[in-house]
Amino acid sequence: MKSLLLKLFVPIGILTSIITMESCGGGKSAEKDQKVTPAINKADMDTTINAGEDFYSFANGGWLKAHPVPSTESSWGSFNELRNNNMATLKKILDDASKNTAAKDGSNEQKLRDFYTSGMDSVAINKLGLSPIEPQIKMIEGLKTKEDIIKWVAYTHKNGIGTVFNGYVDQDAKQSDVYAFYLTQGGGNLPDKDYYLKDDEKSVGIRKAYLEYVETMHKSAKMDKTAKEDAKLIMSMETDLAKGSMGRVEMRDPNATYHKMTMVELIKMTPNINWNIYFTELGAKDLKSVIVSQPVFYKKLNDMLASYKMEDWKKYFTWQLVNSAATELSSELEMNHFKFFGTTLSGTKELEPRWKRILKITDGVLGEVLGQEYVKVAFKPEAKEKMVKMVQNLRDAFAERIKALDWMSQPTKDKAIEKLNKITVKIGYPDKWKDYSTLTVKAGDYFGNVARASEFEFKRNLAKLGKPIDRSEWGMTPPTVNAYYNPAMNEIVFPAGILQPPFFRQDGDDAMNYGSIGAVIGHELTHGFDDEGRQFDAEGNLKDWWTKEDADKFNEKVLKLEKQFNEYIPIDSLHINGKLTLGENLADLGGLTISYQAYKKSLAGKEDKVIDGFTGDQRFYLAWSQGWKTNYTPEALRKQVLTNPHSPGKFRVLGPLSNLETFAKAFSLKEGSKMIRTDKVKVW
Repeated sequence: MKSLLLKLFVPIGILTSIITMESCGGGKSAEKDQKVTPAINKADMDTTINAGEDFYSFANGGWLKAHPVPSTESSWGSFNELRNNNMATLKKILDDASKNTAAKDGSNEQKLRDFYTSGMDSVAINKLGLSPIEPQIKMIEGLKTKEDIIKWVAYTHKNGIGTVFNGYVDQDAKQSDVYAFYLTQGGGNLPDKDYYLKDDEKSVGIRKAYLEYVETMHKSAKMDKTAKEDAKLIMSMETDLAKGSMGRVEMRDPNATYHKMTMVELIKMTPNINWNIYFTELGAKDLKSVIVSQPVFYKKLNDMLASYKMEDWKKYFTWQLVNSAATELSSELEMNHFKFFGTTLSGTKELEPRWKRILKITDGVLGEVLGQEYVKVAFKPEAKEKMVKMVQNLRDAFAERIKALDWMSQPTKDKAIEKLNKITVKIGYPDKWKDYSTLTVKAGDYFGNVARASEFEFKRNLAKLGKPIDRSEWGMTPPTVNAYYNPAMNEIVFPAGILQPPFFRQDGDDAMNYGSIGAVIGHELTHGFDDEGRQFDAEGNLKDWWTKEDADKFNEKVLKLEKQFNEYIPIDSLHINGKLTLGENLADLGGLTISYQAYKKSLAGKEDKVIDGFTGDQRFYLAWSQGWKTNYTPEALRKQVLTNPHSPGKFRVLGPLSNLETFAKAFSLKEGSKMIRTDKVKVW
């Protein structure tokens, strides 16, 4: 079953003539005295391509040709390669844990052992069939009133079962020193509301496949008597929920998703939903107010509770239960689930090995137990020290750039510097590890272990109400290959998982490190000042701290970047949505700009030496470009363009680099090259 807890943080998620190896740098003598591991693999490049026309293919063409998407993946790139390497390390840890017969009952070691081994025992799981969810099916069959429906929804929230809406605790976006209860939209299983509502050929085809999937799952779950009719009903209900939902672009406006209501106001808005029962069942009955992210959705849900019959809701809830639990039940149900969500939606041809699937779930459930073992072997203290220094260099460079801006007034600059200086930095792993003492993990009870883990996490989250903000908490586990900025915490976080080659080398070349992990640091810092993050102040409150004139100038600049990305067509006639991807595109452009300045400062006047035939500036931009090399299945690329706030890898290279004069100078590009925009976007 899937956890429904959400977070506010923003994850990452990286010449007119042909340039030859010789013309990219200086002579070989400059390389001889370098005792640095070469990082540029020239075989990954394609120097037959004009770098001024398509730098992405110039930097990555060889690799792209040699690395098609594996059958178990929907895309393949640098992030996937690093995740694969990390998983090999984690598998060794879990294999050792599974043999640990001396682990004491209740210990973290016992929990890690029994969770992983219970998930790996597919024979026992298949023998159980549908029996693990039979108690929940009987609960649904016993629903008789609207009040019963709300009790069931509360139960699903505590147990990680997909249902009609989401409820969780997080910082109050406008009062970041207290926790609040959030209510957000939900209820559908397709990637976005547009999948239910658009009438283009692809959308219609996916809806047809979804109907077939629902019908197939009904038959596998021995509910085949009315499978076809039930599938149509479920599609109708999910479509109605989609009609009331907010789109992804709309949700990028933090003010548009903040509607604080008293309990009286909430009850008045949705009289068919008995909120007193809901919060009492959760154990949060003394709430005075909630934050409703999408009021229109809840009005729609309120109407649906009157317009759909009780039997309709029972069928819907049973479907959500089966779909949510599919990956923890029989191989037949899991394969059905994969064929739709993996193959139809993402183009993945083959289910990945079971150990990888269970490893990922183990990381999600016991991530800070697994993470403690991971950092012992994969993240040295020296690496953390180097990252701390790099972050400070990036922060200093960003401050210099803010002070030098010609479009921002001094009052706004002062506030920006204050916010920048107050950004908290978390590197590698938490200073305080999560306490799992109240989580029960039993040998041979995989479904029960996942369910209890969902309940444990929900209760842990709910218990925050009324308590001081826990600023030590992490939103990602240590082995995660990603990073994030959390606006309410005003923090940037870099798990140990991403602080590995090729993104970070402890003893590596500075140009490469600044071009890869340095630009990622800059990316996350810039998120605090992108079109969303800039609306939060130094304390993490959703509060306007800009003068109107400065805000207008900022919006004018970022509109140019939005229009630039609107022009890109990754697949067929499908354009990138420049508004949806604006925050990430701004962060890429800002991250590169800041990291380049930090890199040049780090040289402290020293010679920009040549390594592997490339100058430092060239290595900087090649490192960034090679970090985003990615092959996609057509289905995955289409899904990313439609739903993901990150642009596809190719355009995370072409987009920002074409705005940077320092890039054009590094590769001696001439005016008129495609990689040089005449109307460059300059923000930070």
